[in-house]
Amino acid sequence: MTRALAALLALAGAVSAAGCGHGDTRTQISVWSWEPSMAALIRGFEKDNPDIHVTQIGTADYAKLNSAIQDGYGTPDVVQLEYFALPQYAVSGQLRDLTDRTKGYGDFYTPGSWASVQLAGRVYGVPMDSGPMAFFYNEDVFRQAGVDATKIRSWDDYREAAVKLKDIGVSIAADAGDASFYNAMIWLAGGTPYHTSKDGKDVSITLDTDAGTQAFTEFWQQMIDDDLVDTTLVTWSDRWKQALGSGRVASVFAGAWMPSLLLADVPGTAGLWRVAQMPTRDGKPTNAENGGSALGVLNSSRKPDAAFRFVDYVCHSRTGIRTRVDGGSFPADNATLDSEAFLDKTTVTDARGLDVPYFGGQKFNRVLAQAAARVSTRFSYLPFEVYARADFRATVGTAYTWANEAERYNDAIRRLQEGLVDVKDLPAKPGAKVTLRDGIALWQTDLKEYGANQGFTMH
Repeated sequence: MTRALAALLALAGAVSAAGCGHGDTRTQISVWSWEPSMAALIRGFEKDNPDIHVTQIGTADYAKLNSAIQDGYGTPDVVQLEYFALPQYAVSGQLRDLTDRTKGYGDFYTPGSWASVQLAGRVYGVPMDSGPMAFFYNEDVFRQAGVDATKIRSWDDYREAAVKLKDIGVSIAADAGDASFYNAMIWLAGGTPYHTSKDGKDVSITLDTDAGTQAFTEFWQQMIDDDLVDTTLVTWSDRWKQALGSGRVASVFAGAWMPSLLLADVPGTAGLWRVAQMPTRDGKPTNAENGGSALGVLNSSRKPDAAFRFVDYVCHSRTGIRTRVDGGSFPADNATLDSEAFLDKTTVTDARGLDVPYFGGQKFNRVLAQAAARVSTRFSYLPFEVYARADFRATVGTAYTWANEAERYNDAIRRLQEGLVDVKDLPAKPGAKVTLRDGIALWQTDLKEYGANQGFTMH
């Protein structure tokens, strides 16, 4: 028994030693991403690249990403960044310059998405998806108001439609103050209020004089003043979803990623919605991006070659792109946007994997692909855009708050005149009017102060 026990122990030791000698020798990298299809992408990549193991971490939370970078703990090799956030990480030196690795990639992607991964002529990411803006509308509600939405080309056309919708108790849109939406509309109007020098040190902000910014601000102020836009509904809130579902809000300006979200958030209106090109300032074709993201490699990565191989698989290989598009992402590459299978699609896939003709049989991707081709490349983001968007609510948002207070007060006065409320129940009368132009001026002041505090030379 003693000899047998000794033999067993020796065998166990040999097995243990063999196990230690044959551990996981693959290169380990991590990716910070919220992409829904990332697990499938990792499986596909590891199958094709058995020498690399990928771990997914993180969410769409830049504060947590910043903490990881600053602490040096849990820092990823590959990072997913929305286009508006990418310049901030490039200017601060956090992103690896991928210019040499991506030579010849420019024609592969749509102009808007390729321009969004560059800063001062250098490439800091590879486009993952895109969000060209489109006009999503409830055709049934528009028809009830006697409006043919397919004929809406200009902002004047849009306003006329809004008046007719108001006559039947419907708002054409809801906006409680969204920086992403506002910047996209400035872009759509041809605005270029932000400029950064090639070395990233000098920043110019001209929100107060930029023609596109002022044009949209004036137009949207009039829409709000005439009560054509619901300023009480915060986008993505339950009340907003309910308003879309009931038809009280009849349309949305959003990125091309919207179809799957409409299906998820407002499933009861399947078949009623349609997609059209964005109405523009003068009715002439142009467009802007609203959303979309890229993958980049952090400078702190000790495995940049393996990291870029993963980025290339996800963003540049046909297999990776197909996996993401099948998962609901809107593509950034021209080949997919030109493919008949993509263009002829008439259904949106829901969470159960069922194909739903949400847009009434419309080949909606044809509209969205055309929208992607129309995106102007003149607009650029601030190198501290993440902060700018957070500050929007505290500055420009005050105009929306004033509009809501004024509406509540005026409604209470009407109810008082009709004998429905007592004078003691009246809310406080709002103070001096705060306009969008006032909010824009305050936003600009804040941004210039913040930029100076961060070491930028502000103009």
